[in-house]
Amino acid sequence: MRDVLLFAVLAAPVGYAGATPPHPRYALPLLVVKLLMLATAVAVSRRRPLVALVLVVLGSLVDGNFVFAIPVFSYLVGRRSAAAAPAVVVFALIAAGGTVLNLALLGTAAATWFLLASVLLFAGVFPWLVGRYRRQQQELVEAGRRHAEASAREERGAAERIRLRERARIAQEMHDSLGHDLSLIALRAAALEVATDLDDRHRFAAGELRASVATATERLHEIIGLLREEGAGTRPADENVAELVDGAREAGIAVRLDAEFDADELPTVVGHAAHRVVREALTNAARYAPGAAVTVSLSRSGDRIEVTVVNAPPPAGPLPGPPSHGSGLLALAERVRLAGGTLDAGPRDDGGFAVRAWLPVRPRDGQGPEPAGNPVDASGPVSPSRWPMDGEGLAPDRARPAEAPADAERRLQVARRRVRRSLLAALGAPAGFALVLSLVYYPVATAGTVLDQAAFDELRVGAPRADLPGLPHRQLDRPAGADRDGCEYYTDGNFPLAQPTWRLCFAGNRLVSKERIDQ
Repeated sequence: MRDVLLFAVLAAPVGYAGATPPHPRYALPLLVVKLLMLATAVAVSRRRPLVALVLVVLGSLVDGNFVFAIPVFSYLVGRRSAAAAPAVVVFALIAAGGTVLNLALLGTAAATWFLLASVLLFAGVFPWLVGRYRRQQQELVEAGRRHAEASAREERGAAERIRLRERARIAQEMHDSLGHDLSLIALRAAALEVATDLDDRHRFAAGELRASVATATERLHEIIGLLREEGAGTRPADENVAELVDGAREAGIAVRLDAEFDADELPTVVGHAAHRVVREALTNAARYAPGAAVTVSLSRSGDRIEVTVVNAPPPAGPLPGPPSHGSGLLALAERVRLAGGTLDAGPRDDGGFAVRAWLPVRPRDGQGPEPAGNPVDASGPVSPSRWPMDGEGLAPDRARPAEAPADAERRLQVARRRVRRSLLAALGAPAGFALVLSLVYYPVATAGTVLDQAAFDELRVGAPRADLPGLPHRQLDRPAGADRDGCEYYTDGNFPLAQPTWRLCFAGNRLVSKERIDQ
């Protein structure tokens, strides 16, 4: 509907001129052709605005009323075209072609050429600059909106990471602290269950206690599975490996520590990983191999350390209870990997179990435990790209990907610079072009036609033409509406139009009158 309305408005002057008498020969077919040309320009203006502009410029050669459509399509070129270079080339070709056609082929007067060039400037170039400014302004608004969306999304992501980090911290504390303590409680209850100095009633109660602790441990494991996030984990206590072993020994585990160095000397990342290895292995030994002897070894070879926890087979076999899910060892392997090491865990030939970790003395560059709860956003940072524009210049929302805040900020800055440049061009370019055009037109129009005030005052009425001093050798064209014969017109050099200023009339080759023409 907007295109139909646009065609109706632009076709009105063309149709009125064609329908108004007198009607020359072939007036009706020519009018139909002109209207079809205008309709074609409107139809292609959304996807090929430059083609539409060229069509109406060509139409202006046939019918001057097409000039009313030039500003409209020039504006649409600036509004709907992403690049400026093609429009600049088209305007340059129109200017060059029009100059050659009018001055070289048709012999048009310089004043007429200047008028046509001014029409191209103010009806073509200036509306194009305005349209381009409007396009850049809309892109700036869109970039600002996308920047605000990216900032809001980043804030939501930061809050979500904090929430997930806290969930992971709680899960890790529950696993490391409560899981370890529950395993030790179960171990003590198992010791009471097999104690010979207690009556059967007390041993039965101890067995029920052990079974309840095992059930609570399993429920705790399920809760941890809901809270845990990949890559999460923090060290809940500041205890070192020796203190961890002492606590396990006090709980009844027959554990021995062989350390070639002080674990406190290790870097923070490596020390936390070594602590986690020992803690997880002792927890598993207490849970699945009660009563078995456990050996914890810390050795160093070059720039790597080896942490080994080996437990013997349980004397009375493993305690009944739910099977292991292996999530503790998976989390432990991830912690060791993030520290730059490797983990190996599995049963031994004698029925025991061994956990071995090899860790670098210094963590690798760029590696280490990442902040807990740092998930990858599914809508994640996407590199910006230039999306195809629709008819009004901007991509629809459904085709626009999410942007990272840094990319949105960069896009916003680029859009601001473009708007500033477009505004300066829209205001300054027409003035600059007009000045250049005047500088080209003025010498051509005034060459040999300038009669200054002093020379005009010295002219004497009645003097023969040959005796008039300072009379220019070329005169201007007779102004429109002048009906006096035998008169010559000259300019005083007024810039930039060089309009006629003086009128000298001759009769019988003598000056009969001189006067100044009112502008």
